[in-house]
Amino acid sequence: MQNIPQGAPSPAMDRMEALEQWLDGQAAARGWAEYQIAPATADASFRRYFRISITPATNTQCDDPATMIVMDAPPPQENCRPFVRIAEMMRDADMCVPTVHAQDLDQGFLLLTDMGRQTLLEVVNEDNADAYFRAATDQLIKWQLASKPEVLPAYDEAVLRREISLFPEWYVARHMQTELAPSQRQTMETMFDTVLRANLAAPTVYVHRDFMPRNLMASAAPTDAPGVLDFQDALYGPISYDIAALWRDAFLSWDEERVLDGTIRYWEKAKRAGLPVPHDFGAFYRDVEWMGLQRHLKILGIFARINYRDGKPRYLADTPRFVNYVRHTANRYVELVPLLRLFDQLKIGETSRVAVTF
Repeated sequence: MQNIPQGAPSPAMDRMEALEQWLDGQAAARGWAEYQIAPATADASFRRYFRISITPATNTQCDDPATMIVMDAPPPQENCRPFVRIAEMMRDADMCVPTVHAQDLDQGFLLLTDMGRQTLLEVVNEDNADAYFRAATDQLIKWQLASKPEVLPAYDEAVLRREISLFPEWYVARHMQTELAPSQRQTMETMFDTVLRANLAAPTVYVHRDFMPRNLMASAAPTDAPGVLDFQDALYGPISYDIAALWRDAFLSWDEERVLDGTIRYWEKAKRAGLPVPHDFGAFYRDVEWMGLQRHLKILGIFARINYRDGKPRYLADTPRFVNYVRHTANRYVELVPLLRLFDQLKIGETSRVAVTF
């Protein structure tokens, strides 16, 4: 951490001053008499979001809405260019995403449409979940139907392996302070090879990579299209990924009956739309579960890293959810029994009786 002389402004203060100077320029150019800025939401990354309330100038044409969102994505940690590019791709796919009204890519500032104040995570419940998730599924299918190879970077083995390797590096070694024995490390690597081989066998489409209720903004009615956010890391990869993320969420869990029903509904819509899902739902559900397993192990590592590297401890509270996801999936497939046994040896979650069903 950089040492700051007493009385000197912090980097965050310098950053805020630069943002306000940029907004002052926007105000002059866009016909604002004044604006007020307030925090909108934080992010697990280095990005910050602010909501600005705008008062139009009386003698100048101003077509901007009453509120807008400012993204602060500080270089070199963040890069706004993928966000701008993918937002345009999603708008072309008729998706509900924010418009980029102004940008300063060198400083990392974007002026965006205000998509509302509540995410699906904040409003979804047992009564409205099916309607909200059906609308979200429709947005996902639009995104996947727009897919073209070699437009977005590939979600290939190198990326998948780099992600899943965060689990032993940050969760096991750093969070649990456990050094794997050579045999345990070999078991983990063999399991990673098995999981990634299954992941990479799936058909490929555009992948949002974090398509979950926290990144979907609630619409006026549950049946209306939710606003889609946090898409800047999109890649071209397994079609099973985003539906696994939607129903096996980082911050919200459903019973298996609802997860199964929601996944079937997606699969049926995807088939009708001509997307490359397997003709047999059992095969597709296996793909979704194994893709979810890669994501769950990755997120266990990410949440530990966010705590120890970035000083954001609140995400660790959700790690038991992912341990349960991993155990539940590993308990269902004979090929994954070694992973379940390894979790037992490391005392990650509760020791289970293996009851493989298929």
